[in-house]
Amino acid sequence: MFSSRMSVNQSSLLYGQLEDLQELAFIERPIRRSLKTAEEIDQLTVDEDLNDIERAVYLLSVGQEVQRASVISNLPSLVRQNPAETFRRVVPKVREVLNGSGAEIQLAAAASFLTILQDDIILIHTHTYSILKTVLLHLNHRDTVVSNAWLETLLSAINALPKETIKQEVLNPLLYQSQLSHSLQARLASCRILGKVSCKFDSHIVKKELLPLARSLCQDVEFEVRACMCRQLESIARATGVDDIRTELLPELVELAGDEEGSVRLAAFDTIINLMEMIDSDDRLHVVVPLVMSVCDTSSQADEAVVASLSFQFGKLCSGLAGSLSDEQRGRLLQRFKVLCVTGLQTEGNQTDINNESKLIRCNCCYNLPAMVMFADSAHFLSELYPSFSSLCCDPEVSVRRSAAASFHQVVKLLGSNVQVVHKELLVLLQDDALEVLDALMNHLEETLEAVLSRGENLTLDNKFPELLSALLLAEQKVGCSLRWRLHEKLLQRYSCLARLLPGELLHQSFSPRIFIILTTNKVLPVQKEGARTFCIFLRYNRKQEQRQEMMERLIQDLAQGRSYWNRLRFLDVCEMASEIFSRKYFNKHFLIPALELVHDPVANVRYKLCQLLPRLRSSLRLPADKQLLQQLDFCVQKLLCREKDKDVVATIRKTVLELDKLDLTEPFHKRQERDLLDQKKEKEETLLLEMEQLERQQSEGKLNSEKHAERKRRESKTSLSATKSMSMSSSGAALSAGKEMRKAKLSRSRSLSSQPTTSKPTNSDRPVKVKELSGTSGPGKSMLQSKDDSLRTVHFTMATQSTSSMPVLIRSNTTSLLDRASTLDHRTSSMDHRKQEVEFFQCTIRTGVKMMSSYLHGPLANQQSGSTFRTLPRMQQEIISALQ
Repeated sequence: MFSSRMSVNQSSLLYGQLEDLQELAFIERPIRRSLKTAEEIDQLTVDEDLNDIERAVYLLSVGQEVQRASVISNLPSLVRQNPAETFRRVVPKVREVLNGSGAEIQLAAAASFLTILQDDIILIHTHTYSILKTVLLHLNHRDTVVSNAWLETLLSAINALPKETIKQEVLNPLLYQSQLSHSLQARLASCRILGKVSCKFDSHIVKKELLPLARSLCQDVEFEVRACMCRQLESIARATGVDDIRTELLPELVELAGDEEGSVRLAAFDTIINLMEMIDSDDRLHVVVPLVMSVCDTSSQADEAVVASLSFQFGKLCSGLAGSLSDEQRGRLLQRFKVLCVTGLQTEGNQTDINNESKLIRCNCCYNLPAMVMFADSAHFLSELYPSFSSLCCDPEVSVRRSAAASFHQVVKLLGSNVQVVHKELLVLLQDDALEVLDALMNHLEETLEAVLSRGENLTLDNKFPELLSALLLAEQKVGCSLRWRLHEKLLQRYSCLARLLPGELLHQSFSPRIFIILTTNKVLPVQKEGARTFCIFLRYNRKQEQRQEMMERLIQDLAQGRSYWNRLRFLDVCEMASEIFSRKYFNKHFLIPALELVHDPVANVRYKLCQLLPRLRSSLRLPADKQLLQQLDFCVQKLLCREKDKDVVATIRKTVLELDKLDLTEPFHKRQERDLLDQKKEKEETLLLEMEQLERQQSEGKLNSEKHAERKRRESKTSLSATKSMSMSSSGAALSAGKEMRKAKLSRSRSLSSQPTTSKPTNSDRPVKVKELSGTSGPGKSMLQSKDDSLRTVHFTMATQSTSSMPVLIRSNTTSLLDRASTLDHRTSSMDHRKQEVEFFQCTIRTGVKMMSSYLHGPLANQQSGSTFRTLPRMQQEIISALQ
């Protein structure tokens, strides 16, 4: 039982193998049958001794159809080699072959003659006539595709034909073919030929001979003919001039705009829009504007093809009629545009229409956005167009969002200072999941960012600024993770503009590390080279010396001295980019020596790359300033010549040596001079960047010092205010105690005077004179006080004159006035130096008062004072000194 099963399995396996073999044999069978027989090979064999002209004539005469088609396709090459013989021998054979030939040969012949005419291979007056005869002969071919191919050849030939030839060979058959008795295809060809030949003649001939024919075709019974002729009226109008448009063509266009067929109306409408600049203002106001309003009102009921064409021309239409519209008409056009922007989005059941015509309409709206922003005025963008603009940027279809991204840079330019309105939409497009949208946005990213970041450093304070930087970084990471390396290369190229638009500190913190990661980790060579270029641009425009030094150290450590030979190769790419971006002085100082040190690299690919770079390194040196660097480069070359073992590196260094020897001899003087001027310009820019860095540093230091000085002034003002308060409190206490002591002294003096005899009156009468003398001794203090404030001095002297007692009044007037003076100056002055001078003046005056008081206590009048007075005055002196301290 088991053996029978095995036998069955083996037989089935054998049967399966036989079937496979039969299938292979069936596959091979057609291949064997397709092989040519000996007779067929003899027919296809051509004598090798024949030249190209003879071989072409032979194949056109006796060859097969595929050989004839090959010869006709190769006809432009034969004309280039030998035009005279080709037109004498080959072209007549081609005419014979075309009679009764199939569509393949007809299309090949039409394409060959078209190439000959477009490339100006032949002499026009010599051979164009022979081509024209062939073209006119096959223009009315029964196959529409072949007929259209010959028509395109004829239209191209008209540009090269003289006027007389066109008038005799083209216009005369044209008058005959435009009649209704001919086919529709012939009449359509007549319309196109009529529009093409109108530019060859002056306005008189066009108005007399061509315009009547055009009018008859505009009244043709077939709508295709009417639509085709209507589109050719633009060429005829430009040939006739502005004066004849109003009387001859505009009535015809207005009549066609009311045609029963939508395609005819659309053709008339497009022609009127294209001729808008040639129509005067009166006709625009009374003819074109009502027509446009009616078309916009009826376009909602028209088919989507008509609406799509209207949406494409809408921006041009509004711009042409902007000066002739009322506010109500302007609002109607804007409202119609808003409806077009959401075509296909608002359907029943809140479902999006996926019709291609609806997507095309919205794409056309994106194309017309800049023109509509100008039409609505950027000041009214937020209220009029922003909802439509936002809807297009967030459209569910990728093609619509791509169109919006393609026109975004024009919109932000027109918005000007109101560009922050579309900040959200820029972030949406940068974060779009479809890379096609990001690709369209990258084409003009530099212009977009210049408009968005035009507010300069104040934008860093805006909350939207970090969002934009984050979106730019995320866009790069998204593209870097995809397989679209060409888009990644384009993105890095566009990001180089950030060196001019962003602050150096922010650029160094956010973008430079990312670019360096791309430079060291990305495996696509074009992306790495573009990353090297962008990194060098970031390095050049960085204004801080510390950050530039940090970036250079990272290049040397991670690339030039990196462990991977791939990174060392990338350093040589960086050197190649740096030689184009930096000046020779900067390049020789920072890049040349690390590059030459790679001559010791153990990997042959690195040395091979260095050999290729040596001529560029040598061109950056100038004698005698770079004599030492030139010696090091020569040592590098000698080392490679003497010790190199890799054959590819040896061959490259030998070739490089020859280039180095011819470097100074082969370069023209004017190119060398231009390069030197460019290098001087780069060096001046780098010097200017250094000066800007020093200026910014000085400004930052001055700002910091001013802040510190202001803080110090605030602290000192607080301290002086507290000291003044404590001084005023102590001086007020001293004044109160001095007043009590003065009252006691008066009382004791009055008692002593009452006990003295009358002979002592003259002594008492001399006391005011003594007081005047003592007050005169304080003259310096008074003069200082006068220089500071005359009003205070007047008050002080008035108080001293009105007092009845000499000594107490002197002390009281000085101390009280000086304390008031100190408090007044504390409120009036704000500078530190002025306050110090006032304090010194205050102390000097008080000391003067103390000395006067001491002289009074120990002078001749001391014996006349009572004991209470002697006990009071030293105490007062002590209080004044403590108040000063």
